Parts: sequence; structure tokens; C-alpha cells
Amino acid sequence: MKLVDPAIQEAFIRLATHAAEEESEGIGRTWINFRYGGDNTDMIAKIQTFDSNLTGLSSVHRARFMEELVKLVPEGIANFNKRFVGMKRLESGEIEVSFADGSTATADAVIGCDGIRSKVRQALLNRKSAEDDLSFSGTVAYRAIIPMEKAKEALGEGFAVNAQMFLAPGGHVLCYPIDHGKTVNVIASVNKGESWDHDGWVIKDAKYDDMKRDFVSWCDEVQSVISMIKDHTPDKWALFDTLPLPTFYKGNVALLGDSAHATLPHQGSGAGQAVEDALIMAEVLADVNTKTVADIPLAFKAYDAIRRPRSQKVVKTSRQAGEMYNFQGPYGHDLNKLRDDALSRFHWIWYEDMEVQTQRATSMLGDVIARL
Repeated sequence: MKLVDPAIQEAFIRLATHAAEEESEGIGRTWINFRYGGDNTDMIAKIQTFDSNLTGLSSVHRARFMEELVKLVPEGIANFNKRFVGMKRLESGEIEVSFADGSTATADAVIGCDGIRSKVRQALLNRKSAEDDLSFSGTVAYRAIIPMEKAKEALGEGFAVNAQMFLAPGGHVLCYPIDHGKTVNVIASVNKGESWDHDGWVIKDAKYDDMKRDFVSWCDEVQSVISMIKDHTPDKWALFDTLPLPTFYKGNVALLGDSAHATLPHQGSGAGQAVEDALIMAEVLADVNTKTVADIPLAFKAYDAIRRPRSQKVVKTSRQAGEMYNFQGPYGHDLNKLRDDALSRFHWIWYEDMEVQTQRATSMLGDVIARL
């Protein structure tokens, strides 16, 4: 975020909620405590970050963070409340974009950041549906926000004010503080290998009895959390990710963020990948070698070459992580192997040198243009 704009990082830090835990192991800061969730709450692994900022658990309220980002956009260059429905190339070479409200806009290039059910992706790859490149993971997640005081009653203060992930056969339950410790976000995931036959991907006001039945054999702490969710109208989410796309661009049209590589939440890295995309996209478009409209596809090519392999690896390994948490991966119920994996699994995501990634992208762009 700092490389995109220091003000973005400042806003994030200002809004972030951190775990309350005092660290005692090494020089790290705790991200999430992985615990068994069956008949006890024994620690499986304490996952810590060891970056210079001691990031640990850093969660922000999405809407509040978006409000801060909007403040950084200069007036007169952005129009909100628009929904993409189609595009066509004009004789001038420009692209005309159509929106659901009947309005249009023309541009030299289009970057689709319109989420997992991307209409830009559908148009770019000539798909029949915006869902053609999606894959249901088999996992559904019950989500609710409960007051911190209620969470302390359910989990005890030590557990409630820090991030806990309870793992057991067939599912996992994540609880972590948000809104500067005023509330706790609860995400209770279960994978029963079922299909998803509903029109949407979110069921509002899910049936409490269904949720309770899915976690009936879990530890007392999880049972208490599930009981408290009853009074806070949980939503039931179907978890999808994107299949590996053959490209993130064609001509002067590119994809960024979830439209290109929507991932399951099991490594907490989906939004971070979109920020990485934004940095590389900004750098190649602003590079000295991108001089004319004709150079934009070459800039997009460099972006695609750098970002597609890494982001698609995040998608693949996030699905594997969810299987591991549910004891449905290659380690099964072997908690020692699971612990060893969890302690190192996230490092390649967290400790990527983005300045090096940027240099690779701009160098690649320069080499391509030099060969023309």
C-alpha cells in the first residue's frame, strides 16, 4: 500500500484493529492462533508475522476504509454508482463502455475491477455468463458480528480479544476482533461436499438450526459462539473462486483484483493481491516506455506476465489451505504435519519484495518495446 500511495497505508493503519495479545515468542506478532475445535481447544500453531512493522492481525472495516480511499481520489475524475454492462470498439480505436443506467463513456483502455462475477471478464473472454469461470469450493460460511462483551462470555476474555481459528473434521471457525475491539467477526465454515443450487451466493437470515446442526459435536467454546450467533441473524455464504484464466488482458482491456483471480478467504490474502495488482498496473502504465495508446497492450502484457502466476498460485493454495483446515487435505488428522505447514505456509505471500516485482515488470516492458 505504501508503494501505491503512502496515504493509503496511513489510512489503513489509522483504522486497523489489532489483537490484544502481548507477544512472548521471538520477535513476531500474532496473526491467528490455530486451535483444535473438537473436544478441546489445544493450540495447534501460533501464526506470527515477522515483518518490520509487526503487522500481525490487522483488520479494517471495509466500508470505512473505502471511504478513506475515496477521499484520496482527486475531484472530477471519478464517477461512482456505475455498473458495467458492455463495451465495443469504435472506429476511432477508442472503447465505448455502457452502463446499467443507460450512460456511456469512452476511453483508450478499460481495466475491469468489477469483482468475482465480472461482466468485463465475461466480455473480454467471450463467455456466455459472468459465472462461467467460477468454481464452487463445496464450503459454505455462516457469518455474523457479535458484540465484544458477548464474545467474552462465550470464549473468555483471552480468546475473544485475539484471533482464534478452531479446526475440526469438516470445518473451521474463525473469530477475530474488529472495529477497534468493539465487536467480533465470526466466520463458521463447513464443507460437506454439497453442490450450491441457489440463484445467489448469499442467503440472508440463514436458518439457525442448520448452523447449529453443522457444529453440534464441536468444543464448548464453539458451541457458545454458535449459540450467540442465533440473536445476530447470520448470513450463509457460498464460497467460490475463479478457475485459472488463460490471460488477464486482451488488447487495451485488462482485469484486476477479484475479476482476474478471486480467491477463497483461507489465507487472508485476496484483498492484498488486488493491491499488488494495482501497484504493478500503475507502474507499467506510468513507465517511461508507455508513451502512446499503442503501448498500452504491451504494458498490460508485462502486468499479466508478472501478476498472473503469483495471483493464481494464491488462489490454488488458498483452496488447499481450506481443505487442510477441515482435515480434508493430504495431512488428514495429523496435527503435527498441519502445524508445520501452517507455520510456513504464508511466508511467500507476506514477504514478497514488491519493489523487486515492480522492477521486473518495468524491465520486461522495456525489453518488449526495445525489440519492436
